[in-house]
Amino acid sequence: MTQYGFNSNIGGFFSRIPATKNILIVNVIFFIACMVNENFMVKTFSMFYPTSPLFRIWQPLTYMFMHGGFAHIFVNMWGLVMFGAALENAIGTRKFLILYFLSGFGALALHTGIQFIEAATLAGGIASGEYSAQVSYLNLIRTPMLGASGAIFGIQAAYAMLYPNNVWTLVFPPVSLKAKWFIIIFMAIELVTGITGTASGVAHFAHLGGALVGLLLTWYWRRTGKLWRY
Repeated sequence: MTQYGFNSNIGGFFSRIPATKNILIVNVIFFIACMVNENFMVKTFSMFYPTSPLFRIWQPLTYMFMHGGFAHIFVNMWGLVMFGAALENAIGTRKFLILYFLSGFGALALHTGIQFIEAATLAGGIASGEYSAQVSYLNLIRTPMLGASGAIFGIQAAYAMLYPNNVWTLVFPPVSLKAKWFIIIFMAIELVTGITGTASGVAHFAHLGGALVGLLLTWYWRRTGKLWRY
């Protein structure tokens, strides 16, 4: 992976990536608040389906700062620092923020769109009084979406667009591939697992939506010559 020669001083490192630093801080604050009162935080700031009585207008933004455990936030924040630092340095803070949050909104849009299709398919059963359809719909509107994964997938996809031949190495399994191949494999896995329902409890289409926005936005900026303009 490309070496960027960051200042070994932590303060110097973070002073050049203010967006990455502040996103990291807000995520940690939300995580600590969840440790204090998880029920309130999840019900208030996670994303619920718009017809749910638990839906609040701010949730499309705040869900990106919520996480379901230490492993969840650790993996996402590790990805944020690894890829976010490189991107923010390369394209500037303003574009990085646009990329990050549009990827998060794109993740939400695709996830919610799939939920809308699911709700529409259940409508007939609910109208006829089918118990299983009613239970499925209640589960749909009561299950929150949370996490920065969609936004992180977006910045990973953007990184792969900018540095396609940089090599990524997984910790487990210890596989090394060029970034362009990794992002294609990741997106294919998310598509297949989303369609088949594998690994329930994971918002696979949200990951895919975030990655698509990251790819498309980076492609657009590069094609119009705006990518490197701060």
